[in-house]
Amino acid sequence: IDILGEPSNLAEIEIILATTTTLGRIGFKNFEIRINERRILKAMAAYAGFEESDYDSIFITLDKMDKIGLEGVSAELLEAGYSKDSIDKYVNLFTALNGVKDPSEGMDVLLDKLGQYLEPSVANWMKEIATAVNATKEAEFELVFDPTLVRGMSYYTGTIFEIAIPEFGGSCGGRRCLRFGGSC
Repeated sequence: IDILGEPSNLAEIEIILATTTTLGRIGFKNFEIRINERRILKAMAAYAGFEESDYDSIFITLDKMDKIGLEGVSAELLEAGYSKDSIDKYVNLFTALNGVKDPSEGMDVLLDKLGQYLEPSVANWMKEIATAVNATKEAEFELVFDPTLVRGMSYYTGTIFEIAIPEFGGSCGGRRCLRFGGSC
């Protein structure tokens, strides 16, 4: 599904709802939509003290979290030559978010931790998506904030989500957004 020219988060809301409604109508239940935002990933990396030129490398390592765990991510970043202080600060963010599934709660934790690095408008963007999707969903699923979800390449700049169906043992689809001047 592609949406062009919509500057608000309505595009994300509509795509999540269209995807989940379709999955629900063909019989899938109790799946998860894991959601994140590239601007959140960047804010977390900036807060930790990483250079912007290193973000792609850091995110490639972060994307392995489900395979190598937080200790593995930390070790790989250390091996790549990043500062232990930056790595510790970065890892502590994920520790603070451990067990937080609700996107609104995740945004509150990050707003508190990241301060100036996370624009309140980005957090509100995610909260609005979560509120709208949860209020209007037709299928049985849970919208889950996943701060480790990287999905895609560095030129994707907006909201990202992945569909996780437990009986399939992993992701079975997803979406990433490329924003030009605020539209997806």
